[in-house]
Amino acid sequence: MTPTAREHQDAIVVGGGLSGLVASCELLQAGCRVLLLEQEPHLGGQAYWSFGGLFLVNSNEQRRLRIRDSLELAREDWMAASAFDRDPELPMGDDHFARLWADSYLEFAATEMRGWLRQLGIRLFPLPAWAERGGALPGGHGNRVPRFHITWGTGPGLLDPFLRRVREAEREGRLRLLLRHRVDQLVVEGGRVRGVEGSVLEPSRVGRGEASSRTEVGSFSHRAQVVLVCSGGIGGNRELIRENWPDRLGRPPLEMLQGVPAHVDGRMLQVGRRAGARLVNLDRMWHYPEGIANWAPVWPGHGVRVLAGPSSLWLDHKGGRLAAPCFPGFDNLLALERVLAEGAQHSWLLLNERIFRRELALSGSEQNPDLTAQSWPQVLRRRGAPLPLRQFRELGQDFAEGSTVQELVAAMNRLTPESPLDPARVAEEIRLRDRRLPGGGWADPQLAAAQDARRYLGERLLRVAPLLPLLDPSSLPLIAVRLRLLSRKTLGGLQTDLHSRVLGEDGSPIPGLYAAGEVAGFGGGGMHGYRSLEGTFLGGCLLTGKVAGREAAREIS
Repeated sequence: MTPTAREHQDAIVVGGGLSGLVASCELLQAGCRVLLLEQEPHLGGQAYWSFGGLFLVNSNEQRRLRIRDSLELAREDWMAASAFDRDPELPMGDDHFARLWADSYLEFAATEMRGWLRQLGIRLFPLPAWAERGGALPGGHGNRVPRFHITWGTGPGLLDPFLRRVREAEREGRLRLLLRHRVDQLVVEGGRVRGVEGSVLEPSRVGRGEASSRTEVGSFSHRAQVVLVCSGGIGGNRELIRENWPDRLGRPPLEMLQGVPAHVDGRMLQVGRRAGARLVNLDRMWHYPEGIANWAPVWPGHGVRVLAGPSSLWLDHKGGRLAAPCFPGFDNLLALERVLAEGAQHSWLLLNERIFRRELALSGSEQNPDLTAQSWPQVLRRRGAPLPLRQFRELGQDFAEGSTVQELVAAMNRLTPESPLDPARVAEEIRLRDRRLPGGGWADPQLAAAQDARRYLGERLLRVAPLLPLLDPSSLPLIAVRLRLLSRKTLGGLQTDLHSRVLGEDGSPIPGLYAAGEVAGFGGGGMHGYRSLEGTFLGGCLLTGKVAGREAAREIS
C-alpha cells in the first residue's frame, strides 16, 4: 500500500510514554496542533510500571524530616557518580551536552519541579526514601541523603494528569492520537526533517505490557513542521543490549530477566541514525543485579527488582560476602560488576523474618497496590510484608528458607544445583556479621551504614530494622533470595543540545528534529554518565519532555 502524506498538525510526537505525553502537553499549551503516534495499544510506556520515584533536592518533604540537602551537595553526588570522562569540555565531546543536561536537571530538581507537579495535581509520599545510598566509604558513589520521592499513586499517578490533558485535547480536536502506528523512517527534505513514514500494525487487544502483534496492515506518511522522538531505549531488546555491552563489564551475561516489556526495542535510535542523528554513549546502561522472576509474568522473561534495606547479607554465587561497598541498596553498578566478574548469573540475599517484614520491598506500581491506589487506610495497615511480596515468597521461584543454616542452604542448593553452596562457608559469613553487633556494628561498614540510616525518621519507621543477629531466635526463619541480572535502562542515545534539538554527526542541530526521554539518554545523550542516582529516569522524562515541547512550540510559532 502506498502511503498518503497528510499534514493537519504542527508537530508530530513519536511515542506515548511519559516524555511524549509531557511534550504533547507543552505543545498543546502553546496552541499547537499535535499528532501523537504510538505503536502499542496503550499509552504510558514504561512509566506505568514504575514505582513513581523522583529525585528532588532540598524539597519540603526533606526539610520537614530535617534532611539537610542542597543543590551543591546533590551536584557533588551526581558528578562523582556520573564520572563524565568523554571530553565534556569539548563541544563535540560525547559528554559535553550530557554534563550540561545534568546541571539543568539538578537545577530543575532543586527549584521548579515540585511546584510544577503540584500545579498538575501530583502529590508526593511524605517520607523520602534512600535509593542508591552513598557515603558508606570515602570516595563511594551515591546519594548521601534520602532524595527518592515516591509519587502518590506511583507511576500511574504520575501519568494521570498528562493522560487527562491529552485525552481532553483529542476530544476537542486539538490532538490526533494514532495507536498501532510504528514509525520506520524520518522524512528528510532539503536537510530538514519534514515528517515520518511507517507501518500500521493490526489492531491488538492484548493487555498492557504483553507482546503485541507486529503484523502490518497498512502504511502511513505524515508531515509537520517539527518531529519529536520520545520512544524509549533498548532495555527490552536483548540483541541490542549484547551488541552495545561495554567491554569494561566483561562478557555479556548469558541470561537476563527483562525489567521492561519487549516493545522497548530501541528501533527509533536506528531510525534517527539513518536520518543523520548522532548517537553517543550507547555502552552506558543501567541494569540491576537484584532481579527476581515474576511469578505471574506479563511479558516474556518478566523480572522485578528487589529493593533491599541495608541489613541483609549479600553473598556471591559461591557463598562469600560481596566486598564493601557492595551492600544492598548502595552502589548498583559496582555490585553488577562484582557479580559479573565472578562469571555468575546470580547472587544471594540472606536475611531473616524480621528483616523480611521491615526491609524487603519490590519496585513497581503493581507490587505496591496501596501506594498505587492512593489509599492511606491501606498504607497505614501495611504492617510487615505487603501481599505482593508475600506472594513472591510463596509462589515465586527465587526464595528459600530454613530454621537453621543447614536447612536454608539445602533449600538454596535445590534452586541452584549447578552451583551448590557450602553450609559451613555461609554459616561463617553469618557468624562474622553477627559477632560485630555487640559493639554497635561500627566495626563493619555495612552495619555502620545501617545504623546511620536509622537516624532518618523515614528509614527508621519504614525501611531499616533494628540491628540484631541474623540467628536471633525471635527473628527466624532464615530467608534467602536468589538475585538475578535484570535489564532496565539505556543511559546513552540521541545527542541533544539544551533546546532538545537532535544533533547531527557534525555537531549541529538537525532542523525540525527534537528528542526527549530515554531515547535521548534523558538529555544530551547521557546525562547520568555511568551511574544513575535513582529517581532521575522519570524526572529526566519530565524535564526533557517539557523542554522539547516548549522549544519545538517556539520554533513553530
